[in-house]
Formats: sequence, structure tokens, C-alpha cells
Amino acid sequence: MYHKYDAVVVGAGGAGLMAALQLVGKANVAVITKLYPSRSHTGAAQGGICAALGNTEEDHWEWHMFDTVKGGDYLTDQDAAEVLARDAVERIIELEHMGLPFNRTPEGKIDQRRFGGHTRNYGEGPVRRACYAADRTGHMILQTLYQQGIKNKVTFFNEFHLMDLIINNGRCVGVTALDIKTGELHTFHSKTTIFATGGYGRCWQVTSNAHACSGDGTVTAYRAGVPLMDMEMYQFHPTGLYRIGILLSEAARGEGGILRNSEGERFCERYAPTLKDLAPRDMVSRFIYQEIREGRGVGPNKDYVLLHVDHLGKEVIDSKLPDITDFARTYLHVEPYHEGVPIQPTAHYAMGGIPTDIEGRVIIDEKGTVLPGFYAAGEVACVSVHGANRLGTNSLVDLVVFGRRAGQHAARFIKENDYEELPTTPEKRSNDLLRFVEGGAQSGRKESAATIRKEMQECMMTNVSVVRNEKQLLTAMKKLQELRERFTKVGLTDNSTKFNTEKLEVLELGSLLEMAEVTTKGALERKESRGAHYREDYTSRDDKKFLAHTLAYRSPEGSVKELRYKPVTLGRFEPKERKY
Repeated sequence: MYHKYDAVVVGAGGAGLMAALQLVGKANVAVITKLYPSRSHTGAAQGGICAALGNTEEDHWEWHMFDTVKGGDYLTDQDAAEVLARDAVERIIELEHMGLPFNRTPEGKIDQRRFGGHTRNYGEGPVRRACYAADRTGHMILQTLYQQGIKNKVTFFNEFHLMDLIINNGRCVGVTALDIKTGELHTFHSKTTIFATGGYGRCWQVTSNAHACSGDGTVTAYRAGVPLMDMEMYQFHPTGLYRIGILLSEAARGEGGILRNSEGERFCERYAPTLKDLAPRDMVSRFIYQEIREGRGVGPNKDYVLLHVDHLGKEVIDSKLPDITDFARTYLHVEPYHEGVPIQPTAHYAMGGIPTDIEGRVIIDEKGTVLPGFYAAGEVACVSVHGANRLGTNSLVDLVVFGRRAGQHAARFIKENDYEELPTTPEKRSNDLLRFVEGGAQSGRKESAATIRKEMQECMMTNVSVVRNEKQLLTAMKKLQELRERFTKVGLTDNSTKFNTEKLEVLELGSLLEMAEVTTKGALERKESRGAHYREDYTSRDDKKFLAHTLAYRSPEGSVKELRYKPVTLGRFEPKERKY
């Protein structure tokens, strides 16, 4: 089936909805989403969205910019960090005017709390910068933006799985997508295409990511010839529920929660005397890893530590941390009023992704060459505002700041350009992929997608995790190549057309395997430690060789063909040692 729109937005989370709202009244826009929009993963974000409002204590956007650059271990592009910090204030006010129910101070202002890595006066001490709606901030943002989309009559194609990016004569001209309900392939012809498809945390065994986070948009761009940037920079959030990975937001520590080891010690202050439990996420994850490694973990296997909020009191817990404490009760049968909650680092967020400029335009090389008509925003994109480590609350502000900028630039592009023709066979790659997957039902292929996925996730959790080394990374590369070979023999037991979830799982597994390999390859070649990428065989940061973004290009067979390096955009903040 054929559709024609001025703009197609793929993904209905915060970035996609914010982009679509910029096009209302200026262009004919459609939003394609694998899920029903209110199920998008933005809704899982808990603790807050940051802006230097200064509502509860002095704050300035320059301080926010500094924290973003320093927190990203200086891999952050400083032009992007400035845009984020400057625009954040207006975007928070805009969300408030849309109806987002922020928590309030007694004076009626938007309330703010502390979060990891956010400081006053360029690192002197913690600052209250995170605006929040209890611990449901992402949920409230998603509901607010979706309501605005409905109000403005945005067209939604719900439960459509992205298949391919269509490029013709050097310009992006649309996408193909599979209608999950019917099994029919649709072609969307457009002047502009905006990817806002989220991350790929399901590569790992323990993750905070939903099952839908399988890197569909990232791999689709990669297969179409777009490089991926800084994929080795994958963040592990320090406080996921033990063995399950469901997130216990940094808001708990922002409100005064404390991490303790088996000896009852508040160990973070030993590593980070100034910010303690509110040091950046990459650092706190390593603190936990080190405590467990040195035998101070908790439990029979000494493989977790405890997050304590019991000292905060029932009133604070119920008013400001209701969801995350309920998760502890539901999944671990722990009562946070009285006892510590078992936690461990959980795969959480991709700092890398599809490279873009500060307008959301996708770039295809180290020179910043733009692919006309193609935009990306949110976790699928790498602008790079998060560098080697994203600070808590910067993801939600990234969505609304760069989602908005992508939508606004796309509106200008639409006004200035006509449609480019589709290639003669726009659905060829999609049909080839579907024939391969569906062929698993008739060919006698015996490999199990579930088994391959399980082995991939265990491999990534063991070898490409909080701490890495060359031996582990080489082991992971070998295992992933074996799994990709086995994937060519994956079977299919359900050959139905309508709502075939097994077919979707096979498609998603193919995406995850490629994302795992490109992440591991980037980590293997980056012989230094920086932010979330910590090599115990190269423990120092190497600014001479690696103050640069990794660009990974795909071979026709699907493996990483080559890595190139793109200079980091520096500015007012020179790289220094990170001390907290």
C-alpha cells in the first residue's frame, strides 16, 4: 500500500511527538509507531527533566552546560551541549503550558530536586535542577505530548514495524513499514523522514529497557548506508532491581537515598567525596562493580548492594517515590519503608546512534555531510550531547529540545523542496528480508530465535558491560559472529499473516545482533577509558588518540566494514580530569 506525506515521523515517544507537533499546520504529517503511542518507552522515565530554572536555589544554564560536557567525559560536542542547556528552560515552560502536572514548591513554582552529576558553580556541589512529576515524569511527558497530538489531529499509524529507509538520488524519500495487524507492507513516500525510534537495550540480559527496544531505527539507517556514531558508549544505570533490571530512578538518591555495601558502609563517599551517591552514572556503576568485585557485595552470592530510602520517612517515599518503591515490593517482595532494596547496574541508555547536527539533520561522514530529508532525534540519534556518559534527566530534555529542532528544520525543508521520486523498486530490501524470515517456516531451519537471543544477551552482559577488556571483547566478537551465522538458519513455527509476533521477534533479533556487534567492535578499537566505556586494560583517558567520535560503517554482509573518527566539537570547556 502506498502513502504520501510531507513528513513521516517514525516513533511516538517524546522526541517523535515533539517533532510532529512542530509540523502541525505547516505540513501533512504522519507518525508511524510499533506500539500504541502511550506505550512508548519515554513513559518509563521516572525521575525528572532538567533545566536551570533556579526555582529552589541559584542556577544558570552555563552550569548545566558544564555538567553535561564534564559528565560526558569531554566527548560531548559543546555546541550541542549549549543548545541543550539554553533551550531547556523554555522547553520546560512550554511543557507546563501544555498541561504537564509538575510537582510544585509551596509558592506554586515548578519544584526541583538533585540528580547525579548536576552541580552549582562548575562543580562546587550538588544543585536542584531536575523538574519532576513524582517519579512518573516520563509518563506525564508522554501523555501530555500525545494529548497534544490528538488535539491537533496528527495522523497515527499504530502498530507498524519499520522495515527500510528509502534513499534515491542522494536524498531520503521515505520508509517502508509492516502493518503488524495485517502483515501487509506499506510504502510511505515523503519529503522528510524523522527517526525517533529509541534505543536497543535488549542486547543485554539485565536491562531497564522494554522488550520493544530492539534498535529498529538505528539498524535501518545502518543498513541503508548511514554510519553509526559512538556505539561503544552504552550506559549502565547503577540502580536496577537485582536480576530483573527494572529501574529504580536516580530520584531516590536525589531525595537522599543511600547506597550501602555488606558492611553497611555508604561506600560512594569513599570514591566521590563531594557528590557521593550523586556522582555521574558511569562512576556509580563502577563503584558498585568494585565493591562486588572486592567481596563487599550483599546476598548469598555477594553480587548486589542495597539502596536505602527507609531513613527518608513514609511521607517522602509516598509523595515523591511512589512507583519505584512499589516496584521493589512487587518484584522483590522488599519493603522500602524498613529495609534496603537489592540493586545492580542495568543496561539503560545508548549515548551513540545515528549521527546528527544540532538541527537534527543526519550526517553521513566525518566532514558533517548531510543526507537531505533525513532527521533523527532522541535516543536513536547521536548529536552528540551526551558524549561518553549521559547525566540523569538529560534524556528527557534531549527529547523535547532536539525533537523540536528536528521538526522545525523539517518544516523549513518541506517548504523549500519538492518531492523526490521513489526508486523503481522501493520495497525490494523489505521484501527480501520478509522472504528470509518467512522462509523459516517452510525450509526446515531449526535454529531457535529465543535461544540465539538468550545467548546474545548473556554474552553481552558478561563481556560488554560496566568494565571491559580486550579478552572479553574478542570473546564477544567471536560469539556474535557465530550467532549471526546461526541466525541465517533460524526457523519460524508460525506462518500466519496477521499479528505474527514470532515474525517480529525474528526481525528484532536480526537488529539486535547487528547492534551488539557494532557496539562491541567500537569498544574493542577504543583503547582507552572514557565515561561509560571503561577498559581495565587501558584505564586512562587518551585525549591525543581518542578525543574523537567513532563512526562505524556496515559491509553489505552486515558486519562492521570500517571505523572512522570524527573530531569532537570543543568550546569553552577544555578537557580536564573528572573529579567529584
